Amino acid sequence: GALMPDACPTGPEGNIPVGGVVIAKNAIHPGFHSADICCSVMLTDFGKTDPKTVLDTAHSVTHFGYGGRDRGAQMPMSQELMDAFRENFFLNDEKLISIARSHMGTQGDGNHFLFVGVSKNTGNTMMVTHHGSRAPGAMLYDKGMKVANQFRMEISPETMRENAWIPYETEEGKSYWEALQLIRAWTKENHESIHNATLLKLNENRAKDNSVPGNDIIAENRYWNEHNFVFRDGDLFYHAKGATPLDDKFMPDITGPRLIPLNMAEPVLIVQGKTNDRNLGFAPHGAGRNFSRTFHKKSLAHKTVDEIFEEETKGLDIRFFTNDIDISELPSAYKSAKNVRAQIEEYGLCEVLDEVMPFGCIMAG
Repeated sequence: GALMPDACPTGPEGNIPVGGVVIAKNAIHPGFHSADICCSVMLTDFGKTDPKTVLDTAHSVTHFGYGGRDRGAQMPMSQELMDAFRENFFLNDEKLISIARSHMGTQGDGNHFLFVGVSKNTGNTMMVTHHGSRAPGAMLYDKGMKVANQFRMEISPETMRENAWIPYETEEGKSYWEALQLIRAWTKENHESIHNATLLKLNENRAKDNSVPGNDIIAENRYWNEHNFVFRDGDLFYHAKGATPLDDKFMPDITGPRLIPLNMAEPVLIVQGKTNDRNLGFAPHGAGRNFSRTFHKKSLAHKTVDEIFEEETKGLDIRFFTNDIDISELPSAYKSAKNVRAQIEEYGLCEVLDEVMPFGCIMAG
């Protein structure tokens, strides 16, 4: 196993911390990837488009909060993916597929965000989204834990339920691995839906505004990576619960660098790296939390919410989708980004290629 600089405790005994990587041989532990399967980040480079225009447009397109989109406002899920769900033992569930359709183009809540900033290297405006597989992934996790627990009771009942595993070489193991890949494809499609819709609306608005001459805005670059998933190398399964995969062997379909967001007031790091004797092929996925949300809120009880918001977001365009400020998502709720970066350098975890300097961010609220 390995522990990243942004690690923080989570859940009862037996759960690996966020920021942890665990390798298992011929075994998949659903509890080690958690319910937020394929939590991930995607970046689109919008060139020299005004960052406020991108943020305003994205705000009108995206969706945060519990549940999915209303029927009339849903973004389509590809037929190919729906067909593949129906062929998988774990995903062949019409309720799950219906939820997958309604949750397409949504970002949920918690620490998921839509961030807009400017490249330190090029000055281009870049948008970064952060979210996982929403309810479809959570439903797969529940099914996976039940199957894993059945194997645990049969093979090793003294093992904690949180550590239950599905042997990969079984029919269930291969079906679960395939289901994880399909949920990964759904999550990537979910990110793309939001990015493509933002680009489309930017160009529609541009066409309506006769004062803006020139050609359509195009996506100059786009890449993404998971940081909450299971990766395979032969018979070894790398469970990354909040850790950014660096080694290309984990993601043969991905080109380009990786993304490490820190907090809304800090840059998103664009990085590359390799496996070394410390990192198992992974880097941090963010800044991690200092304390629980509840403890953090109590520690700031002597200030009003508006005072805290004003102090921590000065100079930035920070928005909460529901218009309710969640102080447990403001920068002070997280570890020092400076310290995390210092440890990345000290331990040679990865190399920073560029930074997306913050302009603004949308959270759920």
